[in-house]
Amino acid sequence: MASAKKTDLLEIVQKILNLDPKMRFAAIIDPKGNIREAIMKTGKTNLKNQKEEEHFCQQVAQRRSMRKEFDRSLGKVRYVHVEREKVSQMVIYTKRNIVYFTMEPEMPIDAKIRLITRIKKITLNL
Repeated sequence: MASAKKTDLLEIVQKILNLDPKMRFAAIIDPKGNIREAIMKTGKTNLKNQKEEEHFCQQVAQRRSMRKEFDRSLGKVRYVHVEREKVSQMVIYTKRNIVYFTMEPEMPIDAKIRLITRIKKITLNL
């Protein structure tokens, strides 16, 4: 299968943001950490500047390759959830990309798990 076109990626990122009013940011990152597509939800202020965002995404990709080391003994990573004071950060690994999204921190954990499940379905073919 050919890699997803830019317009497809944009639609996917928009779909992710529209899943819940508490969503803030969504991005699709390639394995090298380059942002293929990203959107900050209208009305939300970005907590990082663009340079920081790019650096953060590169680190997300590096952590993916570091975590692969334990796939054999522990199984593949299903998702990564980091809870910070100002934001909840989530990462899902697809076959060829990384889906990174943030949301407001006060969302209940069961709602977050439901979102992860829905986002996995949306990004299945990435």
